[in-house]
Amino acid sequence: MSESNRGLGRVLRAAAARVPEPRTAHRLLNRLTHPLRMDDYSSLIYPLWSSRELRGEVVSVRREADDAVTLVIKPGWGATPSYRPGQYLGIGVLVDGRWTWRSYSLTSAPTSGRGEYSVTVKAMPEGLLSNHIVGTVEPGTIVRLQAPAGDFHLPSPTPDKLMFVSAGSGITPVMGMLRSMDRRSGDERFPDVVHVHSIRTRDDALFYDELLALERTQPGYTLHLRVTAEEGRINAEQMSALVPDWAERPTWACGPAAMLDELDEHFTAEDREDLYIERFTINRDAGATGGTVTFGSTGKTVELDGATTILEGGESVGVQMPFGCRMGICQTCVVPLEDGHVRDLRNGTDHGPGERIQTCVSVALGDVELTL
Repeated sequence: MSESNRGLGRVLRAAAARVPEPRTAHRLLNRLTHPLRMDDYSSLIYPLWSSRELRGEVVSVRREADDAVTLVIKPGWGATPSYRPGQYLGIGVLVDGRWTWRSYSLTSAPTSGRGEYSVTVKAMPEGLLSNHIVGTVEPGTIVRLQAPAGDFHLPSPTPDKLMFVSAGSGITPVMGMLRSMDRRSGDERFPDVVHVHSIRTRDDALFYDELLALERTQPGYTLHLRVTAEEGRINAEQMSALVPDWAERPTWACGPAAMLDELDEHFTAEDREDLYIERFTINRDAGATGGTVTFGSTGKTVELDGATTILEGGESVGVQMPFGCRMGICQTCVVPLEDGHVRDLRNGTDHGPGERIQTCVSVALGDVELTL
């Protein structure tokens, strides 16, 4: 190597040594833009550029039924297309000037491509955000996101035989699993899948044409569609006649509480531990009295009834608390209970001072104070 080349190498190494790490560079830029942050400027150029929060852009809205839409979301900086089929995605949407959050099952299959997420949202009678999404959200809407999470997903490797039991919008996490298995079928065999799906009327069937197409193209997939307005709800005895070998099939189930409770009782009576359940709703009739909730050092309080969760109450007065699934699964919302008592909506268990509670499924039993 010539002396001039060695000299050039020393100059380049010295220059590289002076280039700050990305985190350091970001801190330096924030100092230059103080009191604003670099993100405040970059988001003006491109709304998905943010290091403080995960954002996404709704790139398409597909009508699935009169009361249901599928959102295809392009995530911004920091997102990953890697997740497990059946998991959920936390979504924050600006409604009346306030960010409102809910978690929705991913109906897309994980991909290493562009990494777009899709969720299918069905409007619920008392669902503030679901009604807003179905009736108002359009392509171009910027949303906030939380990374995919949840324990309701297929294992790896996938069992050779399995069963899905779903009803209504409980089809959504199952759809993510089916699409994932269908996508992988070019490299590995599609497993032996029996799918029992209940709908109230035929007009309520989400993804019906896709399910029929899957049954035609994948010999391993068998669909049993139950129209409850015509045939009534399916019970364990009818399930045994419909799927004679269901005792040999690990089962993933999602749907109304009554259906899931009955399945749980049956599997427990049979001493089986291969039932995996995803619940979208919690029983709010827990006999709680409600009370005044104080949110620790924030100094904010709110008067709640016995059916409104502490997380919902905090959000109503602008208290930012951690959360994830909003269904009592992920443990993200756990905070210490400083004073008072709360009741868990899932099982009616009461908790007192010094215990750590899940705010998304806890309601007040009298006056309560949290440590935040």
